[in-house]
Amino acid sequence: MAGKNKKKKDPGAGVLATNRKALRDFQILEMIEAGIMLTGTEVKSVKQGHVSIQEGYVHIDDHLEAYLVGCTIQPYDHGNIFNHNQTRERKLLMHRKEIDRLYGKIREKGLTIVPLKLYLVRGKVKLKIGLAKGKNVVDKRNTIKDRESARDTQRAIRNHNDR
Repeated sequence: MAGKNKKKKDPGAGVLATNRKALRDFQILEMIEAGIMLTGTEVKSVKQGHVSIQEGYVHIDDHLEAYLVGCTIQPYDHGNIFNHNQTRERKLLMHRKEIDRLYGKIREKGLTIVPLKLYLVRGKVKLKIGLAKGKNVVDKRNTIKDRESARDTQRAIRNHNDR
């Protein structure tokens, strides 16, 4: 009876794709989770890991609908002639208030929206997007310098504790 209250781990949960390039090239100001509208063969291909979000970005059109552009989902290997187009725009599922707020921010301040992570939640494919500001070369160097100094500090603490 003790094991009855334990939650079962979802076997389909997990990260399908990440965009490490976005974290290097952009300063992420805010993160939002969005659903993504996919066809059946796209979902199967994504679950196999045949997806790349490195070159993708989010576009909000004049009708205030958000689309993921530039993301590549390879055709499903067991698909037929009705397989999907690998570089098509995919609609994002978000609340209208979120889209309105993001639309206002990217129009005013020169910000952009980039995909950060594609993952599964209870069998549904979700996309974590980030409101981002581009880094220049100096910002990238400062990020590297901060990371190296933090690593050196941790190394010094670890060496001091080992004595």
